[in-house]
Amino acid sequence: MKRKIIWAVVILAVLGAVGGFAASRRGPKAKAVQLGKVERTDLQAKVSANGKIQATKKVDISATVPGQVVHLAVREGDLVQKGQFLLQLDAVNYRATARGSEFSMQALLNELDSARANVAQARADSARAEQNHAAGILSAADVERARTEVASGEASLLATERRVEQARAALEGVRDTLSKTTIRAPIDGIVTAKRIEEGEVAVIGVQNQPGTVLLTISDMSVVEAEMEIDETSIPAVVLGQEARVHIDAYPNKTFDGLVTEVGNSPINTGIGVQTEAIKFKVKVQLKNPPEGIKPGLSVQADILTGFRGKVLTVPLQALVIRDAERKPDEPVAGPPKEEEGVFVVEEGKAAFKAVKTGLIGELSIEVTEGVTEGQTLITGPFRELRTLKPGEAVREQKPDEAEPPRS
Repeated sequence: MKRKIIWAVVILAVLGAVGGFAASRRGPKAKAVQLGKVERTDLQAKVSANGKIQATKKVDISATVPGQVVHLAVREGDLVQKGQFLLQLDAVNYRATARGSEFSMQALLNELDSARANVAQARADSARAEQNHAAGILSAADVERARTEVASGEASLLATERRVEQARAALEGVRDTLSKTTIRAPIDGIVTAKRIEEGEVAVIGVQNQPGTVLLTISDMSVVEAEMEIDETSIPAVVLGQEARVHIDAYPNKTFDGLVTEVGNSPINTGIGVQTEAIKFKVKVQLKNPPEGIKPGLSVQADILTGFRGKVLTVPLQALVIRDAERKPDEPVAGPPKEEEGVFVVEEGKAAFKAVKTGLIGELSIEVTEGVTEGQTLITGPFRELRTLKPGEAVREQKPDEAEPPRS
């Protein structure tokens, strides 16, 4: 019995040793990873952003003289033509001032006629005095007195002419002020905003400050989407690029657009320190706007910033950025350089390949150097890619091994 126990112990020890040897031969457990391929595809790069529809040409109408609105002739949504009457401000005081200036002007014109007549008479008297002096009838003092009358009359005439010019300018000013009580449409378009009612008092607007805009007229025949582009994407956006515009009010429809303006300065979000993301204004003109489109509609636009046909691409999630290995002759001082690359599968093991990239698409990125078409890539999971080392054994992840979605 004792001998059997000894033999059993020996056999178990041998089996354990054999199992340990086999395990050591197999090596560490292979990591489960997601796989993909280096493919040759058409790559379209784009910048996406949200914005609002607005008319390319619009006018905010403010009062240039204060006054009560005594007649309002349009409603929001009305079509108007250039020069059409829009509203009338109370013009009683302005009209009275203009009539007073007209009467003053008439009085000065009468004075001017009198001054001209006086000068003509003084010149005639001076001429006769000269003749009489030559004939020995008048003295030299009388001749000098006649000449003085001429000079005085001419000076009075000149002063009256200046007063007439001054009165004419004043009359022109008050007539202009009177004309500004009648407001007409500056362009053809649609009344897209009405912020005044009949009976209310219009105040003078300074640079269209809030509360002073009475009406807004927009030419909706040419419309654009005003977008806000993030600072990281703005370098790729240039004038003339095509865009695909989606308007929330017109679902399942895509409208062609063209970039017509790219801002050079960040959008000013207010006074003080900039705390929000820096964005730039970009305008995209719609080539085929729908009939009846209105300003203020929400849009989402994809600006097409580049295209490559049949180029090598890898999925964006496969790209890894890591510290590059130092070369033997490279100084140790300073932080290590970074390099971007991908992990490929070679004989069941991960191998890092440094790559050079080009155009970035929505889900893929162009690779110009480092991999070849058809190579098997490791595309995830992100947690494994972050810790993966060259030479580690890998295997394809089974569907039931996928990471649960992050909450």
